[in-house]
Amino acid sequence: MWLRGKRLPDPEKEADENGLVALGGRLDPDLLVSAYKSGIFPWSSDPVVTWWSPDPRAILELDHFHVSRSLAKVMRRETFQITTDRAFRQVMEGCAEPAAGRRSTWITTEFLESYTELHRQDHAHSLECWEGERLVGGIYGVCIGGFFAGESMFHRISNASKVALFRLHEHLRERGFELFDIQMLTPITARLGGITIPREDYLKRLATAVGKRCRF
Repeated sequence: MWLRGKRLPDPEKEADENGLVALGGRLDPDLLVSAYKSGIFPWSSDPVVTWWSPDPRAILELDHFHVSRSLAKVMRRETFQITTDRAFRQVMEGCAEPAAGRRSTWITTEFLESYTELHRQDHAHSLECWEGERLVGGIYGVCIGGFFAGESMFHRISNASKVALFRLHEHLRERGFELFDIQMLTPITARLGGITIPREDYLKRLATAVGKRCRF
């Protein structure tokens, strides 16, 4: 489906076997909020925006996070200083940097500008890992009610992104969030406790989560 205006398709009816729902449109902040509420997220904008709702959907349950011995050891040493919303755009820029096995990124200038505006509107947030005054890791995502969608994370020092993900998980749980969406499972998030659920179940949980009153 070619997205025209701000009418979003129904992911249960329009998504293909890979979870692609629509093409086109712009990363307008209001449209982005509506998309996330509908279980849809953008994943690229070059040459056109692509909109996705994969089935199954990956989440981190807020009552479970697998902490390995090595990660527990890092956290006991308190290697990093943790902050929230201190460097939102810098975290996005860190996520857009080339990394091992990745020469290009879907986080274009259009994504940077649109999600920075979402941050100004209190719909996007970040958690940062610092070593002294140096930003060495972090994660950012979209927040609506009791729902948080983790978009991307990065590290410049070993384990910094894993610590960021754990601290964010802890942060959301403490504040009563209902759903922590990680979109698609990766080897790293699977080892940390990520699971997949059917899209139908995800959409039901999403509808409950966005209606909950939570503050990041």
